[in-house]
Amino acid sequence: MSGCVFCGIVGGAVPSFTVTDEADGVAFLDTRPVFKGHVLVVPRTHLVALADLPADALPGYFRLVQRIAVAVETGLGSGGTFVAMNNKVSQSVPHLHTHVVPRTKGDGLRGFFWPRTRYADDDEATGYAQRISAALA
Repeated sequence: MSGCVFCGIVGGAVPSFTVTDEADGVAFLDTRPVFKGHVLVVPRTHLVALADLPADALPGYFRLVQRIAVAVETGLGSGGTFVAMNNKVSQSVPHLHTHVVPRTKGDGLRGFFWPRTRYADDDEATGYAQRISAALA
């Protein structure tokens, strides 16, 4: 869809710190992560909400989300993950996406308050993406 930043990332027109690009979706680092290593997983086609995802795409998409959650834990050594999805309300980009946020005990995340941080530079972001990507193998 023209003008959708996530469609631009899927299509390669918008740069991203890609973790994986597969038939079932694309996973890349959030540029304003809750914690470093925060990954967004999006379907390849432009869909706004979960209800728009065709039933036959559900298994592959959520298998990818599951694999990313495991890879975030493994690749970053986090204690767990927070996996979340907004539908329409609070979607900063109107393209279906699932957040996979690394968690550690005592990290300070409370409820649904999502403080944001930034990567020091592109090299740091690339390093996080590579660690998670390597853990997918």
